[in-house]
Amino acid sequence: MLSPAVITLTIAAFIIAMVLIIWRPNGLNEAIPASVGAAIVVLCGSVSLPDLLTIGSTISSAAITIIATIVMAIILESFGFFNWAAEGLAARARGSGIRLFWYVNLLCFLMTLFFNNDGSILITTPILLILLRRLGLKNHEKIPYLLSGALIATASSAPIGVSNIVNLIALEIVDMDLYMHTVMMFVPATLGLLLLASLLFLCFRRQIPRKLHVKKHMSSGKHPLSGTMISPEDNHKRNKFMRNVLLFVFTVRVALFVASYFGIPIEIVAILGSTILLSWRWAVLKIPPTDLLKKTPWHILVFAFAMYVLIYGLHNIGLTELLIQFFEPIVATDLLNASLLMGGLLSLLSILFNNHPALMVGTITLTNMNLDPLTLKIAYLASVIGSDIGALLLPMGTLASLIWIHILKQHHVKIKWKDYIKVTILTIPPTLLFTLVVLAFWVQWLY
Repeated sequence: MLSPAVITLTIAAFIIAMVLIIWRPNGLNEAIPASVGAAIVVLCGSVSLPDLLTIGSTISSAAITIIATIVMAIILESFGFFNWAAEGLAARARGSGIRLFWYVNLLCFLMTLFFNNDGSILITTPILLILLRRLGLKNHEKIPYLLSGALIATASSAPIGVSNIVNLIALEIVDMDLYMHTVMMFVPATLGLLLLASLLFLCFRRQIPRKLHVKKHMSSGKHPLSGTMISPEDNHKRNKFMRNVLLFVFTVRVALFVASYFGIPIEIVAILGSTILLSWRWAVLKIPPTDLLKKTPWHILVFAFAMYVLIYGLHNIGLTELLIQFFEPIVATDLLNASLLMGGLLSLLSILFNNHPALMVGTITLTNMNLDPLTLKIAYLASVIGSDIGALLLPMGTLASLIWIHILKQHHVKIKWKDYIKVTILTIPPTLLFTLVVLAFWVQWLY
């Protein structure tokens, strides 16, 4: 039994770390407070050396997979993908702000499926900033595209487990492969995303500019954004090159599911895919891979490990036992109760503490409940929906949202908390409830 002093230190370390991660004074990297908090819980004795080895083996596959995916996103930037995508959006919008709204959300959805939610934010936010700046939109006219894009990009990590590092870690804990996760989750989560996009459009319909000033460039053989001349042959070559790159990325994405189905470690496929793309860049653009040492956010590995150490400390001092005693009798009754309760609980925990520690707490709690296999899986999937969608109610709910806010500040684009919450309070709760109910009925129909 741990002493009261150890319990107090563990709780204090977690709370202080979370405050600093959300607040980020002077742009403090989130890995620093997480690491300091993890060091405190290890030194005070609530997490042992064997626990650290268990944590390392649990998160290693997920962390390597996510880093390899982010490397692919960075390589895309060096190929000129950001400008190409911005030009493509402007051309397809054909002067319509409403049409652009739907294309923006489609892009954000696809980027999360191709990469992951953090990688999608790192890709789509610069693309949208380039696009909206060159279109000459005012700050209030940018909000519908930036905010809806960020919400869709982050929520789109729910349909497939490989789109979020926390989802991947949790999959390891509940012993669930990517194939089963997608079969049970893709339809409910995608329907939820369609509802979310529709609600966002209703919220922003009056703010979205009806006309965009891009047609004059499109009709003169110029880039729709830059206005510079480009020959049809060069444009065709660039489009073909970008399509080939995206096709390769999509192939790697499919290979992750194939590997998971056959029991092959998915991190091997992710590393192989990023290595091939990196070699391709070196051969085509003559850019050596050394630049990735600076551009790759290695701190994500440290952050994930440190957060899990903090959560393991809370688990060891009895937090999960309290949750089990209170929630197990209700969760075990039927699938709809399991879905609604765990989805609601994880939404609340994510809003208060960020979805990384929240989903880890929820998953550890679930695996220590005496649930039948199907109830365990639906409760886990509901937890993912809560941490990926319900967490979006406040900006601090997800790491992707915090990254998004940080990027906007760097580019001097202001979106106030009240503007954010005014939209999410109307869109996130109904989307969450709808998705959780559909999940329960979908899994009942499947099994």
